Amino acid sequence: MSVATAFPPITLDELVGEAALLTRLDRKYLLPVTALPAVLDRMPAGVRMLEIGGRREFAYRSLYFDTPGLDSYLAAAHDRRRRFKVRIRTYLDSGLDFVEVKTRGARGVTVKERIPYAGDGHRLGDEGEAYTDAVLSAAGIPAPGSGLRPVLSTHYRRSTLHVPGTGSRVTVDSDLVWTLPDGAAVRMPHAVVLETKSARAASDVDRMLRSLGHRPCRISKYATGLAALRPELPANKWHAVLRRHFTS
Repeated sequence: MSVATAFPPITLDELVGEAALLTRLDRKYLLPVTALPAVLDRMPAGVRMLEIGGRREFAYRSLYFDTPGLDSYLAAAHDRRRRFKVRIRTYLDSGLDFVEVKTRGARGVTVKERIPYAGDGHRLGDEGEAYTDAVLSAAGIPAPGSGLRPVLSTHYRRSTLHVPGTGSRVTVDSDLVWTLPDGAAVRMPHAVVLETKSARAASDVDRMLRSLGHRPCRISKYATGLAALRPELPANKWHAVLRRHFTS
């Protein structure tokens, strides 16, 4: 992302202060790697890029948990209103870990809640399970208690932009890899996932992407990755993405 060096930096504290966006509207776009420079070059005026310790690209790992019946996955596959995701998110460059619970709020907004995690990295632990149950119960979703188990991990590299005009964020995820507990893996080497995160229906970046011919697509890092690795699961809504972008 050589064009990215043209953006002035923003610190993490500034970004959190100006665009925390734990409750937000998300739109995901799958772009060929070759299309990314043109998109970055058309970003609105005043955009800044997250920089920490001289770095502008950061390694992430997410370990997703689900019930034995894959309630989280099936809720996404069937577009159920009360869906959820539970994961341990690790910021590999800093070593910070969080238990994160995502639910769907009013009007389709994504609500993300999290607490610091200090476990062994393979299970939620008593505190993580209790926190997950509390968040899901408050959202009207049956709490799974100790029934959650690790199902899938993702690794990728992320750059984050702040768009001051709309107080929104744009993330660009590359080098995506999905891995099952048994070691089976799939990759998406020729595309990036660009996601707009805003407090309102559409941002300037969404309009710019549309002008370049890019449209939001159905992709969930957890559900689409699991569908790619477990073809017996229902995955009609992701067939086009799976066929075009995933490589085993």
